[in-house]
Amino acid sequence: MGLTQIGASILTALLVGALTRGTWRTYSLLALSVLAVYWFQPVAPLRSFDFWLPSLSLAFVILTWFITSQAGTWKSRPNLIGLSIIVGLATIADLLRYILPDPFLTASTPPQFIQFIAFVFIISLVIFAFTYLSRNNVWLLSFATILLLFILVILKSPTLSLQASIFFRTLANRPIENASALDLRWLGFSYIAFRLIHVLRDKQLGRLPELTLPEFATYVVFFPSLSAGPIDRVERFAGDLKKDFALTQDETLFAGQRIVLGLFKKFVIADALALIALNDALATQVHTTGWMWIHLYAYAFQIYFDFSGYTDIAIGIARLVGIKLPENFSAPYTKSNLTQFWSSWHMTLTQWIRAYFFNPFNRWIRGYKNIPSALMILIGQLATMLLIGLWHGITLNFILWGAWHGLGLFIQNRWSDFAKTRITTANPRLQTAMQLGGVLLTFHFVALGWVFFALSSPSISWQALLALSRVSR
Repeated sequence: MGLTQIGASILTALLVGALTRGTWRTYSLLALSVLAVYWFQPVAPLRSFDFWLPSLSLAFVILTWFITSQAGTWKSRPNLIGLSIIVGLATIADLLRYILPDPFLTASTPPQFIQFIAFVFIISLVIFAFTYLSRNNVWLLSFATILLLFILVILKSPTLSLQASIFFRTLANRPIENASALDLRWLGFSYIAFRLIHVLRDKQLGRLPELTLPEFATYVVFFPSLSAGPIDRVERFAGDLKKDFALTQDETLFAGQRIVLGLFKKFVIADALALIALNDALATQVHTTGWMWIHLYAYAFQIYFDFSGYTDIAIGIARLVGIKLPENFSAPYTKSNLTQFWSSWHMTLTQWIRAYFFNPFNRWIRGYKNIPSALMILIGQLATMLLIGLWHGITLNFILWGAWHGLGLFIQNRWSDFAKTRITTANPRLQTAMQLGGVLLTFHFVALGWVFFALSSPSISWQALLALSRVSR
């Protein structure tokens, strides 16, 4: 979100928090979130994709709700109102091409209305087919999950994204020479997909609460957390949405403090650090050790202040409308070991991966009694961190970054087991020294890992690591 979008979000949240109650608050938040799906979407080089991609996000929301809700519940008044809000606002977003001289809700001119009608008709047929199958096919929820993961793989893989761009350009009879892996800029889909997968999985496990379409859709595309999280849980979010809420002075003060703090982190500290933060150009041009460390430190703090700043802004705006989004950061660079770091960095992603991958994977691998426990730990931690790396992008550098942290967690786990029985820390000075040493070691381990995260290829990363270690090329 840019400053204009943040400002508009704050103003509309204030109005909703001050003027609406009960179901009207839910309907208002749903309407604002649907509009944000279109308005926040950046321009896409492929024609009208900055309209089609948000529309597909909303289609996935409706489809997931239909296949996870009880048969026939869509006919209730709240669900019909929610469906009308989503389809109605999407229709208005398309019709604006005939009303305004320049695009307003979308980054470029929306498609012809007849194309939008065809899209709605096709999605309606798909929803009808899926909801019919959901009463007869126990694999439908798994199929929907696989479909979401398949799209994520395409979006996260530069090679597959490029091929997808070529495919769509060919389909539209446009030259493919300008095709790029960056053409599919689907705002917030990583977070939308993880929220939908969470719902689908909880439905399979029989622990998904019954939700109306307005409650469910607002949870998935909630405008403060649409572009950068955090990843909330549906039952917690819905609980806040159902509570009576009145915007008080204390709530407004808290929200204002978080928003101001987030703005300062993002647009003052992070943007200033970005000027000297490590990137491909600096990694290949800087050869002195001291300057390379300065660029690496700048990147380490830039990515923290940027991401945590957006989180503060999202939490603050959400509080204006009575939603208490979960915290995503808890002073991660002050932690004395890697486990504590990952319990305080992007916490909602870590918790999601732990609940839906790490714990089930560990239960599965423990079924093989002949595998040594240390090897089980290594496999589990490596697989988990590789998955987190791939979530950021399916590239060799993100794989190396995930492996770096997976191996680091395993080594720290083995060291902790060793130290418990052989090292005593009754001396307060020794405790303090070990704590400070752990913080410094953990921070620098994480910082060195950012080399793979910040740079685009292993060869450039190796150049940076050589410079950092004073080894000449």
